[in-house]
Amino acid sequence: MSADPQQQVRVHIRWMIRRDMAEVLDIERHSFEFPWFEEDFIRCLRQRNCIGMVAECGERVVGFMIYELHKTRLHILNFAVAPEFRRRGVGRQMIEKLLGKLSSQRRVRITLEVRETNLPAQLFFKMAGFRAVTVLRAYYEDSPEDAYLMQYRHVEEEAASQLSVNRIDRMAG
Repeated sequence: MSADPQQQVRVHIRWMIRRDMAEVLDIERHSFEFPWFEEDFIRCLRQRNCIGMVAECGERVVGFMIYELHKTRLHILNFAVAPEFRRRGVGRQMIEKLLGKLSSQRRVRITLEVRETNLPAQLFFKMAGFRAVTVLRAYYEDSPEDAYLMQYRHVEEEAASQLSVNRIDRMAG
């Protein structure tokens, strides 16, 4: 399947299974300067509160997300889309799936850390309704780089229009 960069694609989002690992690792290697290894994925997914999901187009895995379930929030640990499927709606569909898991009675927010140099991710999450809430100094073990802690809050419709933009949010894209 050749990927037309302008054409939006519909994906099927499902639980990650063991045989997805080769495609997930390929996407990971093409997406990050400091990629996770297979052992990192396995260690994470063996935890009871850790969930892996993949986005499938046809028979091909074109995106994935790993997130943790906490009492009042979801925390995204890893999120990537295959380079040739970026800007085609795959990431948006995965985020919408995650947003559907929020409710005002239980889990009310989604958090994640984004490298200060990863402007495409900052802009993607900002467009999805996330806001930078703080700077995490020297956050990464593999570099002295800072991270932005970004957050999406589940709010009722009328409250959403009253949210203000803060200084950190402006810095993060």
